[in-house]
Amino acid sequence: MTKESVLKDVEEIMREEFEDDELEITYETTAADVEEWDSLAHLSLIHEIEAKFKIKFTMGEIQDSKNVGELLDALLKHVEEKK
Repeated sequence: MTKESVLKDVEEIMREEFEDDELEITYETTAADVEEWDSLAHLSLIHEIEAKFKIKFTMGEIQDSKNVGELLDALLKHVEEKK
């Protein structure tokens, strides 16, 4: 599983969550870049990512991730730990 493939999976989750099939996500994307991405949407997004990848983020990982790339780094760390 590569960071690029995980980005595509997360992008699909975000497209569904924000109901925007044209949404393009990069490693640098932040909540400020997506109009609908508020605190409630963030919690729902985290839940969907955790369910898809069967992982559980720590509160610190959720709070400390400044952009999608940092969230993907945390996600990949959990995926690797499961192996």
